[in-house]
Amino acid sequence: MRPIAERVRLGISAINWVNEDMHELGDHYTFEDLMRDFTSLGFEGTEMCRKFPQTAAGVRDALAAHGLKLGSWWRGVRFADPAFREEELAEYRRHAEFLKEAGASHIVTCEVWGAPHADPAFEARVILSDEQWRNLAEGLNAAGAIASELGMKLVYHYHAGTVVEGPGEIERLMAATDPSLVHLLLDTGHAVYGGGDPAVYAEQYKDRIAYVHLKDVRPDVLEQARRENWDFLTRVRKGVFTVPGDGCVDFAAVLGRLDANGYEGWMILEAEQDPAIADPVDYAARGKSHLQALLRQGGVKS
Repeated sequence: MRPIAERVRLGISAINWVNEDMHELGDHYTFEDLMRDFTSLGFEGTEMCRKFPQTAAGVRDALAAHGLKLGSWWRGVRFADPAFREEELAEYRRHAEFLKEAGASHIVTCEVWGAPHADPAFEARVILSDEQWRNLAEGLNAAGAIASELGMKLVYHYHAGTVVEGPGEIERLMAATDPSLVHLLLDTGHAVYGGGDPAVYAEQYKDRIAYVHLKDVRPDVLEQARRENWDFLTRVRKGVFTVPGDGCVDFAAVLGRLDANGYEGWMILEAEQDPAIADPVDYAARGKSHLQALLRQGGVKS
């Protein structure tokens, strides 16, 4: 088996510069700014951003002009409520076709129904009933079939503040969905946020992981956020997330497990910070340096 450093493609998320939920964070950055920074930092790819061209051919060609490829694009879905299923699947197909034309092979997918930061109609994170779990699994399997038909993979993104956040919820989702249609996105930061261990997930779901987000967590901020019951967006603004090597995540253990289990594909560096406080270029460079040192050593420990 080739060394993990040769099996992975290291990308950078534009969310380190431009926040997609809070538009006031980083709104001054332009597409040209992002391309200058991504290429100067030496990344191979990125994920879709509102500052990019908004046609599939446009984003594919614009990124290619800078030697970059598109890894994926987030798609929030509402499958837990069956009233939305037909509409969501139609939109999912359009989203998947866009990504296919843009040169991506993965669709980052997250259930956002019942998540207060995604829908202000909800005051608190919803805990799904058995029926809602069935609805969610059926919807994801149907969306995964669309992805598979196009030669792509649905990668499910468990996420803070959503109905699939913690270890038990992730385990239930994986058990309820078709392994050939619904894959897992390993996100180190959201694992810790939700009370899990990303190294444990890397082993537990080794046969389902098809995409990786690498970000760190500041434990003091997370502890205060839990104590004071901050909502998700407040936690982001206050700096709960940072780049690898600047928080409490044991990336040596995570990368070691991924290496031992033969992972290959995209690893996207994230931070999701306020760029006015945490300079994106400086933090991305630090995070990349930390990851590359570990990747060269095969993740260090398994």
